[in-house]
Amino acid sequence: MKKLMLMTAAALLLGTAAFADEIFGTWKTIPDDNNIYGLIKVEACGDKICGTLIKSFNASDNSPYQSENIGKKLVWDMVNKGGGNYGGGIVWSPDRDKEYSGKLKLRGDKLTVQGCIFIICRDGGTWTRVN
Repeated sequence: MKKLMLMTAAALLLGTAAFADEIFGTWKTIPDDNNIYGLIKVEACGDKICGTLIKSFNASDNSPYQSENIGKKLVWDMVNKGGGNYGGGIVWSPDRDKEYSGKLKLRGDKLTVQGCIFIICRDGGTWTRVN
């Protein structure tokens, strides 16, 4: 009985670790067309990856900006494709109110964001890990 409980506990711990992903954390975006940047919390959303705007700032003086988009997802349905590459999801650009087929590339504490509509892609810049 003790062995069964230990095996079950070990399986639960290993299963939880399997869901952790290097991309999880808080990321600082680049300023958008309106000179506003944000902090995006990237985390698991079910079996996919999403990112939610948690704070925004005016890039000219780094003062807090009360965006109507705080609490909204800017990235959703992303899947880890391996090798630091993520895709299959959507990136929403609030400054243009457009959704793009998203691609993310993780390299250490830098996250390159790209959104495409058909063959036209928009560079979402390189985000920097905050934590």
